Amino acid sequence: MDLFGFGIGAAGIVLGFAIGRLPLRAAAPSVSAPPASGDAAGTDSRFEQLLQSLTVGVIMLDRNGRIESLNAAAGAILELTSGRVLGRAIIEVVPSFELDRRVHEALAGNPSRGRVALARSSGTRMLTVATLPLDGSDGVLVIAADETRLHELEQTRRDFISSVSHELRTPLSSINLMIETILDTSGDPEAIELFLPRIKHEVDRMVQLVEDLLELTRAEAGRLRLRRESVDLASVAGNILRTFEPSAAQLGVHLRMSENPARIDGDPDRLAQVLVNLIDNSLRHTPAGGTVTVEVRTGERGATLAVHDTGAGIPFNDLPHVFERFYVVDRSRAREASGTGLGLSIVKGIVEAHGGTVSAESELGRGATFTCAFPASRAAPASR
Repeated sequence: MDLFGFGIGAAGIVLGFAIGRLPLRAAAPSVSAPPASGDAAGTDSRFEQLLQSLTVGVIMLDRNGRIESLNAAAGAILELTSGRVLGRAIIEVVPSFELDRRVHEALAGNPSRGRVALARSSGTRMLTVATLPLDGSDGVLVIAADETRLHELEQTRRDFISSVSHELRTPLSSINLMIETILDTSGDPEAIELFLPRIKHEVDRMVQLVEDLLELTRAEAGRLRLRRESVDLASVAGNILRTFEPSAAQLGVHLRMSENPARIDGDPDRLAQVLVNLIDNSLRHTPAGGTVTVEVRTGERGATLAVHDTGAGIPFNDLPHVFERFYVVDRSRAREASGTGLGLSIVKGIVEAHGGTVSAESELGRGATFTCAFPASRAAPASR
């Protein structure tokens, strides 16, 4: 949906109304100035109400490019206070040469519409701005919509598509090359024996990627199904840790557990999935001779699950991003690139679906700790 187009439509009504009122408004210092009397007072009151109700910013400039009036939305978007900007040029209060250029073009009779990046105290805002000359060279109407959030979502979408494309392109290229080799050798038994297991491995990776994407999508949309019951988190952790003992031994990594009974209301299968992803992540980043420790604690506010490893750690600047989709701190430090890059994102989604929180702490060169905090068990746990 084009929100700006919708705003422009509403603002167009205001524009038509404003143009009809220009002779009256020319004698008034601002849109909020008291009208003369009678019908004019009622008309200006309705105009003011309509202007202030818009969610897009509207600024009226006189023929010299100085601000005559602005609505509340414009003040919020541009971080302006009407008492400090009336009578001043737009460039004096909004530090944007692009916006100033568009205003001067409109003063010359040339309307425009485009995106303007504006640096404000709250950060860079992406605005879509229309500058419309008023009839009779009486000034310019500036309409601005804050599309920062839409811009961020669009960037996230592009990054997501790029990441998925990359994750699928690599195994598909590998599969294609191995199949071509088998065909070129006319089905040579040695080629088949060598490449078919690898093809199966790559296909399994793509299937897992698709399943993880579906799981993550459900979690982020709040549609993750939970089979809630009273669960001993320590028991779930112990069972999962034992399944990793063979692979940990093969990697030369020690597994340890510090447990206390901790009952929470949760889905045992989903909680097991959290543990699998966290332990697998720690094993892939812990060198031989290192240790992965799982700790379960209980307290007044609930239970805490922590997975600590003695791997290379995570740089400070990367910590806020480790739960993002496909975010990789440094592939060179991973034991193998067999993961889908979605494990920690799925962990976050499952923990939050249980009403909990997840965090990461690390000191570079001294390992990392991932902590999941769950609310206390209710007296009478509900099932669904």
